[in-house]
Parts: sequence; structure tokens; C-alpha cells
Amino acid sequence: RSSYSCCYFVLPCCFFDFHGKYSRRQSKKTQYREYLDFVAQVGFVCGFRVEEDCLRIPSTKRVCLIGKNRTYPPTECALIDKQITQYINNHQTCAVVTCDRRVGFNHKDHSDGVCKEAGSELPENETDTAGTIWMPGFQPREKVEQIRNCASLPQDFVDDVVLSVANLLLNATPQKSCSNMHGGNMSTWNQGESLSLKEVAEHLNKETLKRLKSEYGGLQTLLKNNHQVFEVLNGRVHIRDWRKEKPSRKTKPEVKRRLSAEAFKTRLCWFFIHHPDGCSLPSESCPYAHGTEELR
Repeated sequence: RSSYSCCYFVLPCCFFDFHGKYSRRQSKKTQYREYLDFVAQVGFVCGFRVEEDCLRIPSTKRVCLIGKNRTYPPTECALIDKQITQYINNHQTCAVVTCDRRVGFNHKDHSDGVCKEAGSELPENETDTAGTIWMPGFQPREKVEQIRNCASLPQDFVDDVVLSVANLLLNATPQKSCSNMHGGNMSTWNQGESLSLKEVAEHLNKETLKRLKSEYGGLQTLLKNNHQVFEVLNGRVHIRDWRKEKPSRKTKPEVKRRLSAEAFKTRLCWFFIHHPDGCSLPSESCPYAHGTEELR
């Protein structure tokens, strides 16, 4: 509806209608194929010759739809605009937006959450209003998207949660003994116990949990972000044992080898500072700095 000269490109992903989740109508098609057909139909109703293409991107949702040419001359813009308005009216529901007479709905007539049409055509004196207010109640997302992947949480808060969870795992059971043969000396290193995310959450205070719930992924995301300390596998949290990490292959491309070498010892080793047994690796093997004097 922008202008007659407008073209469009769309890469359908999540299954949504104009106001909510798209409801399936054809069981013989896959959900993805049915949704692609729906989006193509929207373009066709809007007067476009809709073309389909497949992008060369690493995604399962890579079919795009393109509208470059119109199916009608510029003189028929007003007629097509009425057709578009009616199509939108027919596909609106009350699930998200309060029904509004300006888009041709009857306030009193509801059935299964779907607003029934008040008539096949908009009232004459409301056609202009519907032309300017396409989707009453529509709320676009904010221009600046809020980062909610735990990366913007204060570092002090993150450090406190990491230390609390690590101590919880270390003290969950009597100390486990792990053989450490580095340098030829036999020693023990406490790897602690593994606990489910639910068990870990139960030991955190309410304020901490409330703060984490406002982030996408919550506790799990925070722990995965701190992969130096933790491993999260199949919903269970483990303290990472760096002795079990696979050494980097010598066949790595030169660029990747150089990048990994540049990242070596740029951060302090959490285990050297906080773990009761220190780091499980000797200083020369640990990718993290054992003390500030080793920082690069």
C-alpha cells in the first residue's frame, strides 16, 4: 500500500497472520508450505505478480517471495486499495486488538474470538478513515531493540550468580577426586556434582531469579555465556573440566590458528582465582591467565 512504484522482498519465517499466530487451514500441506502460500496470496491480493526464490543461506527457512510488477494499471489504484482494505478486514481477529467499526466490524457479534464482518463493504463515510488507519491498534516493535541475552546485565551481578552456582555444584556432594597427571604429579581436583537447571534455580534468591526471568533464556543463557566455568548439557549444569577439552587440531586454517593464538590469555582464569583446588591445567596449557602478570 506504500505506492504504485513500490516493490517488495519478504523472507517468511515465524507463522503469523496480521494480528497473531497463523492458524492452519490445510492438513495436506506442511505448515511452512501453507504459510508461504498465504504470504504469496497477500501479495497477489495487493496486486503483485508474486515470484518465489530460494536463498543460498544456512537456514531451513530460506524461501523468499518477491513482488516487482503489478497486475493492474495505475488508474485502478483506488479500486485495488478497497480490495486490500476488505482483505485485511476479513483476516482480523479480536484476539489482540479490540474490534473497531472503522475497519468494518460489529462490536456486539463475536464467535470463538473472531470478529464477524458487519457487511461486505465498508460504510461510505468510513472508507477514507480505513485508508489511513490500516490496522487500528497495531503496535510496531521499538526502533531500538532491547538486548535481553544476559549480555547487558551488570558484571557484578553476573559474577555473583556464577560464584553462587559454582559453589553450589562444588558442595552438592562430598568432594570428587579426579586424577591430574600434569607435570607427573598426582593430585586431586574437585569437579563437583551436576545439577538440573531447576535444582540450581531453587537455590537462588527470588530477586536474582526475577532479574534473570526478564532475559531471554534466563539462568540457562547466563550459564552458557560463562562457558569458561560451566557446561550445560541436556538441561544439567556441570563445572567445566578443561583437561577433557579436545586440543585444537593442527589442520586448522592458518587464519583461525592465528585468531585463537591472539585470544590466548586475554582474560583471567576463573578457576585460578575462585576454585578451591585452583585450575586443573598448568599455566602454560591454560588458555586463561593465571594472575594479572600473564595477561596479554
